[in-house]
Amino acid sequence: MNPTLVLFIIILCSTSISICLADNDNLQDACPTNTTVTRMVFINGFPCKNPSSISSADFTTSNLKDAGDTDNFLHSSVNIVTAADFPGLNTLGLSIARTDLDLDGMVMPHSHPRASELFFVRKGIVLAGFIDTNNNLFESLINEGDVFLFPRGLLHFCMNAGYEPAIAFSVMNSQNPGVVSIGGAVFETDKLLIDKIVRRLISVRGTNMANFSKIHIQ
Repeated sequence: MNPTLVLFIIILCSTSISICLADNDNLQDACPTNTTVTRMVFINGFPCKNPSSISSADFTTSNLKDAGDTDNFLHSSVNIVTAADFPGLNTLGLSIARTDLDLDGMVMPHSHPRASELFFVRKGIVLAGFIDTNNNLFESLINEGDVFLFPRGLLHFCMNAGYEPAIAFSVMNSQNPGVVSIGGAVFETDKLLIDKIVRRLISVRGTNMANFSKIHIQ
């Protein structure tokens, strides 16, 4: 075979592999969401603002400043902020969330199909955990300042294990992580698993958790 042709093929293959392995980086410093236009073409993300109109306000949000409404059956609130509400997140592969847990509050098992989640406890004591594809339960008691990781796509939950309201903040590695909720009736069919979680919480909180057990197991 012609040596020149062999060299050309080697260079072509090397270039192709490099292109496939390259990161899909942004082509500009930032691409804040343009919230003033109506979407006519649906792309993997949001249209960007004109670079000349970008300001510091695009990279600041107060959407997680206030506590959520925990006046509900589960005594909890989760507020997820994505690029749709926080323009500066667009194209960066990030979203953020705030979780408020009143006394005995709980966030039922759910998953984020497009993101892993770093769960940081700002205040209180929280029992957090996830269930892997072999139905193994991984849980830990998270104190103020601790971080727990929920792997991408796996069912996870959290509940207040202290004696005061708890606050947690999360960072997810997708600008639109999505949420797949598992209804209480579906989750409660696995009595052994729910009993294990509640027994763990009772061991932390003591016998005062009797009312919690009646609410979440029955």
